[in-house]
Amino acid sequence: MNYVNQTNPGKLARSVSIIGVGCTPFRETLNDPETAGYTEGDLFGYAALSAMEDAGITPKDVDFFYHGCASPLNGSNYLTPNMQVSEWIGMRGKASVHHSEACCTGYLAVDQAVKDVASGKYNCVLAACVEFGDALAIQGKPAHIRKKFSFDEFQISTEWLSDNAYTRHLMCNIGHDNIAAWYMEKYGLTPKQVDEALCMLAVNARHNSLGNPLAVDNTEDDLYETAAKVAGYDDVLAYMTSPHNPRVGGIQRISGLEHKCDGAAAVIVCATEVAEQLCGNGKKPIEVLGVGNCALEMSNPLLELSGTIEATRQVYNVTGVKPGEIDLLYVNDFIITSQLMAAEVTGYIPEGQAWKYVMDGRTNADGDKPINPNGGRTAFGHAHAASGLADFYDAVKQLRGEAFKPIRKIPRTVLLRGFGGGQNLCNVIIRTKE
Repeated sequence: MNYVNQTNPGKLARSVSIIGVGCTPFRETLNDPETAGYTEGDLFGYAALSAMEDAGITPKDVDFFYHGCASPLNGSNYLTPNMQVSEWIGMRGKASVHHSEACCTGYLAVDQAVKDVASGKYNCVLAACVEFGDALAIQGKPAHIRKKFSFDEFQISTEWLSDNAYTRHLMCNIGHDNIAAWYMEKYGLTPKQVDEALCMLAVNARHNSLGNPLAVDNTEDDLYETAAKVAGYDDVLAYMTSPHNPRVGGIQRISGLEHKCDGAAAVIVCATEVAEQLCGNGKKPIEVLGVGNCALEMSNPLLELSGTIEATRQVYNVTGVKPGEIDLLYVNDFIITSQLMAAEVTGYIPEGQAWKYVMDGRTNADGDKPINPNGGRTAFGHAHAASGLADFYDAVKQLRGEAFKPIRKIPRTVLLRGFGGGQNLCNVIIRTKE
């Protein structure tokens, strides 16, 4: 594991809370005539205005907004995409910033918005992200004309995440097998045990997203049990460990990789002290207790592990929250092995036990240690920059008791572990304000 320079962030200068959330359906927009002409303005505007409506505020109440997109030139052909959406959300003349931190963009959008409000500069800030992960902009064409984003083209875009002179390509490092191999060796598991646990994670994710109108995989036909029956298998694990679910490395299979798609999501934060007078929704604010961060580039082996350890240390230190207080965990699992590692590093599940919890169904939405009850990146979908905010959307709905698929008991404290592009790790703890 890597040596990491440590930072000890201080407490927020004033309390900050989430007061509104919004999220588009995550879709392959080009596959549906109703959505095939959508632009960034359509998706960003839908999410941002939905968050304002959820908070019971108007655009005039928002002081500033963040616009996040993981790959703006690739996806939108805009250098300053924040400039292209302000008219869509009624914020003409309001200041804004565009930012990009790959798949961690949404988590860091919340981090930046919270710091702006905590500093006292603003009282109310919108953090929203949009991504066309399945529909590329075509150079020289209007923004509503797009083409399918092939996996080969996606692979090319991942090269932009690393220093190609001195480091390895993304898929060779954080990629498919590193964490799985580490986990297997650390706990003395057999390849069969790890394979079945990772396959069961994917199976469970589809059950978590089943019926969710916002998820890209939400029908009975999307369940792996359905695919198994069509292929002549009675046992879903036998199907998942067969050539029908091919390996993409020595350990990982295709079922454990993201379902890339298009979507947008938004969160509105404000000073907790003014939340009641500002909001018209009558709902309890969701306080952001603190954030932990780490950033590592591609030359660092097991960078996801090292970064998660440091971000976890920071967020527990700055909030005073103990692992036993976490009622629900979200993990940005565009490589599904992240769930096993993050659940144990954060102390949500005892070391060496996460794979067993998965096999026993305990990490399902209806289990006693739920992870990603929305289905995560392999089932809810991965609209790269927007995915983190989609997790915040579901977390806030869970805390309010409004979730599409509620966990066993309404949670009070939630930890979200963001990760993106072999760069940033961002852990955020939120809690219902009593």
